Amino acid sequence: MTLFAASALDTLKTLPPATWLKIGIAVASLLAAVFILRKVAGMNKVIMGVVGFVVVTVVFFSWVYNRNEPKFMTPLIEKLAPFFPSAGSYNAKQQTSPKP
Repeated sequence: MTLFAASALDTLKTLPPATWLKIGIAVASLLAAVFILRKVAGMNKVIMGVVGFVVVTVVFFSWVYNRNEPKFMTPLIEKLAPFFPSAGSYNAKQQTSPKP
């Protein structure tokens, strides 16, 4: 058991500072989300659901339009993106000659 703990500590010491920063931001975001959800829990549930739906929809369409989704969402966005406009679609359409 001591050997495992020692090797785990050695591994943690070798992590770059950028990784620790990302871990810290993730933990802080999780704590903030829990804090906000506890404060909002007293709110009307229908309004909370509508606000949540609007936020998720805006983030989703931003991902589809700009194609800056997280890597784990790429397979889903790849399948849905052809049905929605994207940032480069207007310029690509303007470059083609009109059909007679």
